[in-house]
Amino acid sequence: MATINDNYLKLKAGYLFPEIARRVNAFTEANPDAKVIRLGIGDVTEPLPAACRQAMIQAVEEMGSRDTFRGYGPEQGYGWLREKIAAYDFQARGCEIDSSEIFISDGSKCDCGNILDIFGSNNSIAVTDPVYPVYVDTNVMAGHTGEVNEKGEYGGLVYLPISAENNFTAEIPTQPIDLIYLCFPNNPTGATATKEHLQAWVNYARANGSLILFDAAYEAFITDPTLPHSIYEIAGARDCAIEFRSFSKNAGFTGTRCALTVVPKTLTAKAKDGSDVPVWQLWNRRQSTKFNGVSYIVQRGAEAVYSEAGQAQIKALIDFYMENARIIREQLTAAGIQVYGGVNAPYVWVKTPHGLSSWEFFDKLLHTVNVVGTPGAGFGAAGEGYFRISAFNSRENVVEAMRRITEKFRAS
Repeated sequence: MATINDNYLKLKAGYLFPEIARRVNAFTEANPDAKVIRLGIGDVTEPLPAACRQAMIQAVEEMGSRDTFRGYGPEQGYGWLREKIAAYDFQARGCEIDSSEIFISDGSKCDCGNILDIFGSNNSIAVTDPVYPVYVDTNVMAGHTGEVNEKGEYGGLVYLPISAENNFTAEIPTQPIDLIYLCFPNNPTGATATKEHLQAWVNYARANGSLILFDAAYEAFITDPTLPHSIYEIAGARDCAIEFRSFSKNAGFTGTRCALTVVPKTLTAKAKDGSDVPVWQLWNRRQSTKFNGVSYIVQRGAEAVYSEAGQAQIKALIDFYMENARIIREQLTAAGIQVYGGVNAPYVWVKTPHGLSSWEFFDKLLHTVNVVGTPGAGFGAAGEGYFRISAFNSRENVVEAMRRITEKFRAS
């Protein structure tokens, strides 16, 4: 008889966003005339940049001729895209990253989970709390955790609380940790990390033989010139960090799917016999075995991000969403609601008013003003009492949602 991976049974009842969808669907079925505005999931709404669309159209045309048709591409990604990424995103910021250290994929969410394939099951693992749920759930699926407790914390994980008291940047652990997940700009809190803070993490990782899994999916939204966009701007990071990036939010590729992972060739991890093994070698083997690469058409669209027109168009997209974030932040503040983030990140982290729990605030917004956000408790125990609002939506919807919320809470 076939058996299952029992680790899946340890997962909480539902992944956060499907649970939100379930509640919203139940409400809309019961209230078909309600005009619900969704500011929960971080999905983009604005069209793909014209430069990307045109490049994809041209690539489709190429697929119609035997002379320019392409079948299987390189699993690591086409060299012409990786070279552009290396030059524009890393070398231009002083990072010593070569194109051969870049792997193109269909999503940084996928890579954050898939990277666990190449690491052992006996690693100690640290995550911030609150945290992007994928980091936790993929470790549960891989069998790296114990059972979940009443607070939603899994045995075997080290939780690093982040809150307003520590500016939503975790304190360096006192004990050695093997794998550490960091996300800046942070999802869900919108917090950013200074070079000094990241240098402290790199120093810790090098001193303890730790490896940092650095999620930089929102780096394009950083406007403060003093803040780092990549962990490789930090001295020593090549020896202790893997970085994940995505075209989803800066160029609107959530439905098109293209991302990248950087694995420096100088990065090593220990085998059971104590020898040092290049992580690049293992990740390359994993990708070559389990992944056939991102389509040629999509990669041509991603390459166009680095054209002169593409750079101007994605800047306009980022500016659009950050103006949404400004509206959300300022309107909620004016209504007397405490907010964080939304300055160098597209998320606004809201302190729930009147002592409401995260899910109580979710239900109150849904049922009274027909606005959807994301309960902070869904990101971890330390997220209780907070709420995430996404700037990814049309200007019309953002303005209307803030009108509804502020009128409701000014009157209450």
